[in-house]
Amino acid sequence: MNNSEIQQLTDQELLQRFKADNNSEWIGVLFDRYAVLLLGMCMKYLKNEEDARDAVQQIFLKVLSDINRHEIQFFRAWIYQVAKNYCLMQLRQQHMKYKEEITDKNAGALEAEQEDQQLHQQKDLLLENMEQAMNLLNPEQRTCVQLFYLQKKSYQEIADQTGYSLLQVKSYIQNGKRNLKLLLEKQQRANKR
Repeated sequence: MNNSEIQQLTDQELLQRFKADNNSEWIGVLFDRYAVLLLGMCMKYLKNEEDARDAVQQIFLKVLSDINRHEIQFFRAWIYQVAKNYCLMQLRQQHMKYKEEITDKNAGALEAEQEDQQLHQQKDLLLENMEQAMNLLNPEQRTCVQLFYLQKKSYQEIADQTGYSLLQVKSYIQNGKRNLKLLLEKQQRANKR
């Protein structure tokens, strides 16, 4: 199967193929679909880009080791839950490390945390919108945008991996970025109504 045909497969079809032949590339394709959103989710919880990138790597490894133990109906919902649990566990471990008595000084921090929760809910909506927008991009743009922004691949590396020319890669990334922005703006307007 070529890359374009693989991209057309549904999450469920990719899962079935993995269960049939245990080839982790099927999970890799699935994971790439949600990697940008997982990174955003991890950033939301961990508040640090490096920690978030590490978390996405760890979540991928966890998915690979756990996936056969679960009957997964909706991969997206499942991987979000895995990612959320992982981030909460990281925060819990940090909290245990830095546990201290709550004084008047950091009582204000608790109020700030509640405000943060409202921001998290808004970010959740943005992440939902981002996922929908990514899925509306054509496969070439989606692939190039994910490789460039999430996996930090160079134009040349993307060209080597996909078989596109450098000009095509540059064009797909620029157009994909512009289309994402337009789709997100359109969704925000729809949400305000």
